[in-house]
Amino acid sequence: MATPESPVRWDRQIQRRLARGEESALGELYDQFAPLVHGLAHRVLDDPDAAEQITREVFGYIWENPDAYDPGLGSMRSWIGNLTHRRAVDRLRQEHGLRPSGLPAAAGAAPDEDRAIPARLAEQVHAAATAARVQLIVGSLPRGVREAVLLAYFRGHTYEQAAAELGVSPATAKHRMRLGLQLLSTALSSAEAS
Repeated sequence: MATPESPVRWDRQIQRRLARGEESALGELYDQFAPLVHGLAHRVLDDPDAAEQITREVFGYIWENPDAYDPGLGSMRSWIGNLTHRRAVDRLRQEHGLRPSGLPAAAGAAPDEDRAIPARLAEQVHAAATAARVQLIVGSLPRGVREAVLLAYFRGHTYEQAAAELGVSPATAKHRMRLGLQLLSTALSSAEAS
C-alpha cells in the first residue's frame, strides 16, 4: 500500500509489477482503488450494477495496458479516477443513444453533434461529472483537511463541531476548511480549463 512519503515510488513499482504480469500487483491495486472506482462510477451512473461493471472494465484495462499509465502526468490514483470517469460518462451517453466522448464521430455525422444533446441530459452529465471530480479531489486532500471538509460540507457540521470531533482548536478546523475549499476550487478550475 502507498504511504504518504512514497506515492510516486509506489505508483511506479506497481506499474512495473503489472507490466511483468504479477497478479498480486493487480490485487493490491484493486484493494487500494476499487472503492474509489466503484464510488465514482456509481456517482455518475446512479446504478450499482453498472458501477460494478465499470469497476471490472477499469481494472481489466489496467491489467491489459499497464504502460498506458504515465507517472510523469500524475498519480496512479488520478489516472484511475480519470479512466473511471471517462468510462462512466461514455456509458451514460451510450444509454441515451449518444456517441461516446472517446470515439470518433460516425461518417456523415455533424461536427457539432454534441450540441444536440438534450439540455436536461447535458446538465445531468455535467453534474455527475462534477460530483465525481469533487469526490476524487476531496479524496486526495491531506487527511486533516479532508476530514474537516467532509465534516463541514458533507455532514453539515459547523467549524466548532468539526473541531470538537477532530480534537483540534476551532481556529485550526476553520483554517483546514478554508484550505480545503481553496484546493478544491483550484483543482476544479484547472480541470475545467484543460
